[in-house]
Amino acid sequence: MKMHTLIFPPQMFPSLGMLRTQKGGGILMRSKTRLFTTLMAISLMLSSVAAAAPLEETLPIEITSPSVILAETATGTVIFEKNADERREVASVTKLMTALLVLEALEDHDVALTDQVTVSQCAAAMKGSQALLDAGAVYTLEDLLRSMIIASANDSAVALAEYLSGTEENFVQHMNERAAALGMTNTCYVNCTGYPQEGQYTTARDVMTLSCEVSRHPTYHTYASKWLDTLVHPSGRVTDLTNTNRLVRFYDGCDGFKTGSTDAAKFCVSATAQKNGMRLVAVVLGCENSQRRFNEARSMLDYGFATYQRVEIARKGDMLGESLAVQRGSADSVELMLGSGLSMLLRTGQTSDLRIEVSLPESIDAPVAAGQIVGIARVLMKDQVIAKLNVVAAGDVPLPGFIEGFYRILDMWR
Repeated sequence: MKMHTLIFPPQMFPSLGMLRTQKGGGILMRSKTRLFTTLMAISLMLSSVAAAAPLEETLPIEITSPSVILAETATGTVIFEKNADERREVASVTKLMTALLVLEALEDHDVALTDQVTVSQCAAAMKGSQALLDAGAVYTLEDLLRSMIIASANDSAVALAEYLSGTEENFVQHMNERAAALGMTNTCYVNCTGYPQEGQYTTARDVMTLSCEVSRHPTYHTYASKWLDTLVHPSGRVTDLTNTNRLVRFYDGCDGFKTGSTDAAKFCVSATAQKNGMRLVAVVLGCENSQRRFNEARSMLDYGFATYQRVEIARKGDMLGESLAVQRGSADSVELMLGSGLSMLLRTGQTSDLRIEVSLPESIDAPVAAGQIVGIARVLMKDQVIAKLNVVAAGDVPLPGFIEGFYRILDMWR
C-alpha cells in the first residue's frame, strides 16, 4: 500500500474561505480501486441534512400557537416544528398558491405583466378583503397580482384565476395538481382565495413547502415587501393598498409571505426574512390573537438567525486538484471536479469534524467526455454519510488519432 499526502487547493471549497479550517493529508491506497480521503476540521457544527426530523425539539421561546414550523428555504431544512402536519384552514394564506401559478405562468411566458384583464361580475362581487375592482373594467395583470399580494384582494385573485384558466374551478384544479407535484400531501384547495368553504385545508408543513417554492420568484418579494401602495382604477378612482403582513414594516429583512384570518382559521401567517445570505420562513397557524401570530413568527425568525447559518460546502464545478489516469486515450489523465454542489445549515459557534471521502477507480478507459461521472464524493459527519456528490471529468479525453496511436504502439515496442 502506497501512502500519499494530498492537500486540496483552497478553491475546492471556496465558501469555506471564511471559516477557520485545518486541512489534513489525504490517504491514497492503490489496489483494484483507489480511495483518497481528505479530512477537514471545520470550526462549525453541521447540524443536519434537510430531513424529516427537525433540528430542535424545543425552542427557548414561548410558542402558544397550535401549529407552527420554522425552516430555511434554500435547503428546506426544518429547524423547529409543532403539530406541523395537523390539517387546518389557513384563510388567505391560500393565495400563496394562486400567486405561484401566476408567477410560473409569467416565467413560462404564457402571460405577461402588461396583459389586459377584464374583470368579471363574479370576481368584482367577491366578499372579504378586496381591491374594489370594477366589473367590466380592464386592469393589467400586474395590478391584479400586486393588489392580491399586498392587500390580499379576493376580487383580484379570482380575476387572475379566471384569466389564466377560464374559470375559478379550472384554476383550483391546477392548484391541487401543483400542490401534489410539490409533495403537499395534506392540502386540498376548493377556491383560489381561502374564503371559508367546506373541504379546504392544508398544514404548516405544506405551507412551508409552498413558501419555499414561492421564494424562488423575486417578483413576489418585490410586491410583498411593500407596506403601502395604491391601485389606480381605469375610472381614475384610487384604492389604497396596505400590506396585511405587519412584519414587512416592523421586522428587518421581512419581504413576505402572506397572512390569513377567518373565524375558522383564526390568525395565520407565513413570514419570511433574509439576512446574511440566508432566508428563513416561519409559519404560524391557528393563533388566537392577531398580534401574537406576528410576535411568535418574529421570535422564531430571531432564534433561527441567531443560531444558524447556511454555508455552501461545495459548488458544482469545484476542482479537486487531482487527476485520474486514462488508458488508451489522447492524454494520460483527466482533471476532476465536483458534478454538483452542496449547501447545508450549520449551527453557529459549535464545532465538529466534517470528512469528505472521494472514491475513484484506478483508471478509466478512453474516450472520456467532460461531465462524465467517474467517482463519488461522500460527505460524512462523525462517520455517518450525510450527502453524496458526483465526481466528474473536467474535460474530454478522446481516443488518439491514427498517427498518434501508431507512434504510441511503436513506443511500447521500443
